[in-house]
Amino acid sequence: MAVYLVGDIQGCDDALARLLAAIDFSASRDCLYVLGDMVNRGPDSAATLRRLMRLGASAQCILGNHDLHLLAVAQGVRPAGRLDTLDAVLKAADAPALLAWLVQQEMAIQAHDILMVHAGVLPGWTTLQTLQLAREVTEVLRGSEMPDFMQSLYGNTPDHWQDNLTGHDRWRTVVNALTRLRFCTPEGVMEFETKEAVGAAPAGFLPWFDVPGRRTAGTTVAFGHWSTLGWLGRPDVIGLDTGCVWGGCLTALRLGQRPADHERIQVHCKSYQQPGPGA
Repeated sequence: MAVYLVGDIQGCDDALARLLAAIDFSASRDCLYVLGDMVNRGPDSAATLRRLMRLGASAQCILGNHDLHLLAVAQGVRPAGRLDTLDAVLKAADAPALLAWLVQQEMAIQAHDILMVHAGVLPGWTTLQTLQLAREVTEVLRGSEMPDFMQSLYGNTPDHWQDNLTGHDRWRTVVNALTRLRFCTPEGVMEFETKEAVGAAPAGFLPWFDVPGRRTAGTTVAFGHWSTLGWLGRPDVIGLDTGCVWGGCLTALRLGQRPADHERIQVHCKSYQQPGPGA
């Protein structure tokens, strides 16, 4: 059995098909972990979801900000954006099945000694706390509170975690950290405007994974979301968004027994969005 982590697909189904062929993926033998943003900006979001659905239990997926955006648009609580390419999902005959499958995906996964999220983890969170908070949001998304929460999903406040947060403020903060985080202060105050690479960090802010004393430092964290960061392969963090939809690559990482044994496999992609990467 081979285990693969895959970065942001963003509706690039052709690239996903070529990547699965390149790794000779077998749903009966192998396991695929997709680190969020399965849909949007690329041309074939519906085909991407159908392909992942056909893989059954061999594909385990995390919700990214674009996946949550699709759910919000489908709920009618958010208009589609100018660059969105979600109509193929929303107008599909099997749209209810696609959306039902999507909402069953996770906000975070720990497997094979790796904590997997879409964007980041706040420095004050432990691995266990991250998983507990992710599960809390997952249960909201799958339950009767989901429509109300989607109404309040968008917003940048609160901009830092407090244990006494409740309700929509609590869940929004968790979602923002797990699906939007790039930079934060050492105290965990999040910044959402900067989308450039590490060197563009605003004054007083650091990449979330470089904050001194980060409580998940003892766990390898794998994430996507940050296409301007590109591939990052450190023992403690693995960044896998290599800009597929922007004309970069779609990247899979085959896990080895040790980090030194991991194997990176990439397929080159067309550019479906101009200019530079967005959120």
